[in-house]
Amino acid sequence: MIRKIKYVITKETNPYKNLALEAYLLNTVEEDECILYLWQNERTVVIGKNQNPWRECKVAELEEAGGNLVRRLSGGGAVFHDLGNLNFTFLVTKNNYDVERQLQVILEAVRQRGIPAEKTGRNDISVEGKKFSGNAYFSDGLHCYHHGTILVKADMEMLSHYLNVSREKLVSKGVESVRSRVTNLTEYCPDLSIDMVRGDLVKAFQEVYGLVPEQVGPSELPIQELNKLEDKFSSWVWIYGKKINFNYCAGRRFPWGGVELAFEVESGIVKDCLVFSDSLETEIFERIADRLCGLKFSSHEMAEDLSQVPVQEGTAGILTDIIGFLREEKL
Repeated sequence: MIRKIKYVITKETNPYKNLALEAYLLNTVEEDECILYLWQNERTVVIGKNQNPWRECKVAELEEAGGNLVRRLSGGGAVFHDLGNLNFTFLVTKNNYDVERQLQVILEAVRQRGIPAEKTGRNDISVEGKKFSGNAYFSDGLHCYHHGTILVKADMEMLSHYLNVSREKLVSKGVESVRSRVTNLTEYCPDLSIDMVRGDLVKAFQEVYGLVPEQVGPSELPIQELNKLEDKFSSWVWIYGKKINFNYCAGRRFPWGGVELAFEVESGIVKDCLVFSDSLETEIFERIADRLCGLKFSSHEMAEDLSQVPVQEGTAGILTDIIGFLREEKL
């Protein structure tokens, strides 16, 4: 049961520092509390845990413009952040994780401004059919977070400019472009500002949880620990992953998201493998990559091996689809 709620507001716009603070709060959230973390990144593309950065983002162009590429802990697709966007994270222990209640805070905050927000699909919040908030989730087994974006007055040109969104993905959602799917809240409340939304969120947080929130200030945060986490999130290995020489790549989209398998094959054996995906699930793809390494580069052998992988409820369908895909590729 949640007996206390806290909120953290940072004016830092360095994405590596912000992800470091998010990870620290995740690791330290207490059994009986919920933390709301509000943050912003400047000119940043954020990719999901298992995505291929070069496929999702115009990396060189982003870097030339002084932007940042970061990889988060959660799954899902790539998003662009600027200072017209506000990010939120709810952090709790697993027994207190309640996405519906957490989403209610966002809905109530936006509705306070007369905007008819509603939850659509598994991970979007929309108004009049257009998304202004995409959400993603992460758990380390004991602690959980649910985070997302709130487009207040984001630059829509830049939002789509740095992202490589496949035509197949757009068609699967029945839309023509990234920009056609999203909207700013200022379209419905022209005077709305980031500061106003922050205040609305803290107020709604108190109302939904029925508790008075306590603010956590910068002086209460451990600088050395945050610096270590920042080093992780800003490292080449974390952002781009290990670099392997791909001999073969194959991909496909499914209702749960896209998947791309990249293999380095030597003398008929899978020497290395990476599995990229924009699915909200994360752990299953790491397990698949580990299983395929060392096997013969054969559809039959790889599919048979994966059929022996124990999976949790909710990911069995993903594994079944990938096994079927491998067999159809006839490697």
